Amino acid sequence: MQVAPDLRNMQPLLSTLREKHLKAVLFFIPQSDLKFEKMSSPSKTELPKVPTPLKNELAQFDSSKMKHAETQEKNSLPSKDDVQQEKVHNSILTGVEGFERSRLKSTETQEKSVLPNADVIEQEKGHQKLVQGIENFDTSNLKHAETLEKNPLPTKEAIAMEKSAA
Repeated sequence: MQVAPDLRNMQPLLSTLREKHLKAVLFFIPQSDLKFEKMSSPSKTELPKVPTPLKNELAQFDSSKMKHAETQEKNSLPSKDDVQQEKVHNSILTGVEGFERSRLKSTETQEKSVLPNADVIEQEKGHQKLVQGIENFDTSNLKHAETLEKNPLPTKEAIAMEKSAA
């Protein structure tokens, strides 16, 4: 129940933000491009027409065949956790909005160059040797080989046995 006062406090802020946003957008649009026209509602002839069969069905509808149903109103109020989460979020936002830059201290960044140790260097050298070995591999030392693909087809007896088993 404490959420409503917070929302009322936020309403003026939201309206000023909307106004500022609108002013900012209008600032960048040339006045010659802005055109305000009055919207007109469609005439009776422009409105969509209901088909005659549907009109007849609606006229013949018997409302006594309808079943009575109770209306259930569901009012889902936020849980305690939701309210607490919203309060924390709002407090963070107000802290960020109200932060004073004058409270910050000036610091200088110290850049440190981290050199790799001996193990990392050895590992890198081994990797480089492997890559060099692959790049400089002499393919003329390889012997030619013929690839034989063996895919023996089943015999007539094996096919007959499978047919009889099925």
